[in-house]
Amino acid sequence: MTRSTSLLALDVVVPAHNEQATLEQSVRRLHAYLVSEFDVPWRITIADNASTDDTARIADQLAEELPAVIAVHLLEKGRGRALKQVWGQSPAGVLVYLDEDLSTDLAALPPLVAPLFSGHSDLAIGTRLVRSSRVTRGGKREFISRSYNLLLRRTMSVSFSDAQCGFKAIRRDVAARLLPLVEDDGWFFDSELLILAERAGLRIHEIPVDWVDDPHSSVDIVATAMADVRGMLRVGSNIARGRIPLGSIYAELGRRPFDPPRPPSFFGQVVRFGIVGLVSTAAFALIYLGLQSFLEAQVANFFALLITAVANTWANRRFTFGVHGAAGAIRHQFQGLIVFAIAWGVTSGALALLHAAQPGASAKAALVVLTIANLVATLLRFVLLRLWVFRTHRSGTAAPTPSLNVAASTSVTNSPTPASGRE
Repeated sequence: MTRSTSLLALDVVVPAHNEQATLEQSVRRLHAYLVSEFDVPWRITIADNASTDDTARIADQLAEELPAVIAVHLLEKGRGRALKQVWGQSPAGVLVYLDEDLSTDLAALPPLVAPLFSGHSDLAIGTRLVRSSRVTRGGKREFISRSYNLLLRRTMSVSFSDAQCGFKAIRRDVAARLLPLVEDDGWFFDSELLILAERAGLRIHEIPVDWVDDPHSSVDIVATAMADVRGMLRVGSNIARGRIPLGSIYAELGRRPFDPPRPPSFFGQVVRFGIVGLVSTAAFALIYLGLQSFLEAQVANFFALLITAVANTWANRRFTFGVHGAAGAIRHQFQGLIVFAIAWGVTSGALALLHAAQPGASAKAALVVLTIANLVATLLRFVLLRLWVFRTHRSGTAAPTPSLNVAASTSVTNSPTPASGRE
């Protein structure tokens, strides 16, 4: 089998960071499988990213001993960083990556890459979250995985079922277009790549996989989850502000008919509004503390709430309710100020009650009362924004704005459907 890089069809990348205990066994097993099952020219690329143990030496040894195995060494850690570099420089027509521990059964590799070789799909992913998948892992990881993917689908308006499974493939031309737009260098890389792909109208093929959890995984679940949430906020904000050229990618590679813009689902609105509300509450507290040092408490409360209300209305208009363009912006801010007046009445009333009950209350006590009152006012603000300020847009009677939001399902007709009630 000739594996000249000029004719290379498949590049299977194995990102590795401090994997000295399992790397050799995994690569030998993968190599034997490819020799047995694939007739197209292929290679294995071990992407050692800043390992501090014996991983680099083992990778070089495997590259010397096994045909069609190469080792690439990166000075910085990060799965996303490794895939950007290796995929970006690979001459292969189809690019794959899989977890070093081979948690996914390799029997899923041929059906993963087949729709990419045929040109039927642009990306392909393994999914552990459908009925036909067979998964062995602890309840904690199962709950976190399903919760994260549910949150991702509802807040980012995407339909793929499993963003985090370490078993993915992409066509080289698609990778060349998308990789420069993916900012994350770590674990959120997969999610960001898939979000951009689906929102740009590309076709994502999903296959059920058999998957066994690695009990010795060193992934920090909490830190990874927090990084993922920050990643969703960043990507959602960039899409809302038009900073990502989804339109040009759609024109070049998109497959589906153009979909008119649509606002997020109710669940997505609740989550997004909650995020905006938390940020606004924190901003209010900081501004109030700064102003109350030289202004009377009620005046400081008024200006702190006014500043955060204007920013809150703008953020909810763009991020929560998906309203773009200048049309109606002034009216929305005016209505937002009316909502602000109601919220100010709630917080001012709470402050007045505090001073009536405790005339000598400290600034910290006032801050606690105002923070709680502001949370109540925030909930009231959501109801008013959804049912009054942005009601016309939400009901679909407002004229559509010329922004791109191609967020309907991109899964092919023979892709598995998530099990009912098991998202």
